[in-house]
Amino acid sequence: MTHDIVIIGSGMVGAAAASLLARSGFSVAVVEQEEPRPFNPEAAVGLRVSAISPGAANILAEAGAWRQVERQRHCPYRRMVVEDRDEQVSLEFNAAEFGLERLGTIVENDLVQWSLWQSLLTMGGIDLFCPDSVAGLDFEKGESVVNLRSGKALRCRLLVGADGADSGIRKLLGIRQDHWEYGQSALVCVVQTGTPNTGVAWQRFLEAGPVAFLPLADGSSSIVWSLPEAEAARILKLDDSEFQVELESAVAGGTDHWPDCVVSCGPRAAFPLSMRLSERYSTNGAVLIGDAAHVVHPLAGQGVNMGLLDAAGLVEVLVNARNRTGDMAAGKTLEKFGRWRRSEAEVMARGLHGIRGLFIPEVLGPVRRLGIRLVSGSWLARDTFIRRATGRNRNAPALARGQLLTDLLRPRPGA
Repeated sequence: MTHDIVIIGSGMVGAAAASLLARSGFSVAVVEQEEPRPFNPEAAVGLRVSAISPGAANILAEAGAWRQVERQRHCPYRRMVVEDRDEQVSLEFNAAEFGLERLGTIVENDLVQWSLWQSLLTMGGIDLFCPDSVAGLDFEKGESVVNLRSGKALRCRLLVGADGADSGIRKLLGIRQDHWEYGQSALVCVVQTGTPNTGVAWQRFLEAGPVAFLPLADGSSSIVWSLPEAEAARILKLDDSEFQVELESAVAGGTDHWPDCVVSCGPRAAFPLSMRLSERYSTNGAVLIGDAAHVVHPLAGQGVNMGLLDAAGLVEVLVNARNRTGDMAAGKTLEKFGRWRRSEAEVMARGLHGIRGLFIPEVLGPVRRLGIRLVSGSWLARDTFIRRATGRNRNAPALARGQLLTDLLRPRPGA
């Protein structure tokens, strides 16, 4: 069975890429081990949420998923406050100041995933192989042959690895990664505070790592608390009242006088933190996107957004190549994608790595606080940060910056 493109993995990034590529006229096959569970709006809020940037929301809209997301529970946030553990220093962003309707939207990962899956099920141009997985790869006459455990063999001009941080495709392609272990875990939980969260993304840097409160539709908050692994394991074992005491102690008395006291909390979980950067994102007839290509620290909430920008960037590069030469998978085309998206990911990943390092040793406290004050007083510095964080910087893919897919597909004169 032959397709233009075979995508391994249909998480948020792989599914978005599949939908966009099929809508662009490519024949696409998707290989996925497990169909996502239907989203249940009556269930408790999931522990895994994402801060979807306006640019990423544009991409999801073009992939046919954002309207479905907005019909369900979600929470836009228009204000973001970042505090140093020195309570006298903070940095604030307001959407209106930068001409934005919102800075982002907090959405459960399960809802985004389910909405994208529905998009794949209801459109043409996509063959889904689920449940199934890759048994091996062969390369014949300029094509990849993906051998599945079901016994099927898929031929394609372009293979896309979107199968997560432990990507089997990346390993089969022999692409090396730089890998940093932080020795920390992200503890996640949904909490209710005495004063409901009305749409503020709030983050404080503590001695051990940052703690963030992300607003949810019912006024509760999803917290992400970065802690040393042993400390995270200890806190996971506490009962609810003990956990609330620890959390309140960490967030009490900020410059913003919020969050208020924690009055209840839900189940808790913890996930190890690391940074990964693949040495390259493309090789002969194949590319990597999303977590298969890069994993970053969650302190700015950019992991999923970066992956969706990869998906949009891949579509842009392939469509432009097809419009120019008719050959969407030429080596130079894939190298162009790889250089573009790796350079963008490296800026974000190493930037977050550096910010985290600046906050950990207290000896850097005076430098850190001076930097926050300088950024806080500079609209240009804050605008530069917001443009990148919202996916609207000038090097972002066209779809993230608001171009419609139909416009992207229209050949440009002289191209």
